[in-house]
Amino acid sequence: MDKELPSGPHDLLPAGFSLVPILPFSLRDGASVKLDLSAQNQDLLHLDLASTPAFDAYIQKKIRQAGARAATGGYNEDRVVYSRSSHFSGKELRSIHLGTDIWTEAGTEVFAPVPGRVHSFQDNAGFGDYGPTVILEHKLTHFTFFTLYGHLSRQSLSLHHPGKEVAAGDRVGWIGPWPENGDWPPHLHFQVITGLMGHRGDFPGVAALSQREKFLAICPDPAFLITT
Repeated sequence: MDKELPSGPHDLLPAGFSLVPILPFSLRDGASVKLDLSAQNQDLLHLDLASTPAFDAYIQKKIRQAGARAATGGYNEDRVVYSRSSHFSGKELRSIHLGTDIWTEAGTEVFAPVPGRVHSFQDNAGFGDYGPTVILEHKLTHFTFFTLYGHLSRQSLSLHHPGKEVAAGDRVGWIGPWPENGDWPPHLHFQVITGLMGHRGDFPGVAALSQREKFLAICPDPAFLITT
């Protein structure tokens, strides 16, 4: 049975535990730029977010201007970009991002930061959805948690079968191109989850504002696993 977090996300890992970088390049020392996709970013007022090429061109421009290799951010961010897709609509628009995004080139390898096993995977096809998605289960010391990798390439799914053992540093897949990645500019959606609530191959990556605290309690900031 899934448990709630210990006193903090770092308590998920044993003392002295060594993490493996999630990407093949560092995000430190100016290699990444923070990307703001909230209503505070006035650039978004003049951008056709429903156009993936236009959205992608904007992100690539921000990366180039910073002399970086990637753009990062998004945990607990109240985003305006989800108006681009009916996937996030309903009685209340979902806008609170529950993971961290790393925006970089399609084809970039993605690695497991800690050992675990393949819980489930599927292609969550549809405009604005995850596209190919892998969920790993991690049992470390006294605690079980999950990591979700969204917007991968379809080829990534061929690497896995349910229950497959995954060592730290094993390839989870590759960042996918649009439209197969859910029709987003290429990026990895990385999320930590303490209880899957019956989901397989999928889990909400964006919550409604009214459910913000509920989902943040289940999905802690994944920054503690991103060491690059």
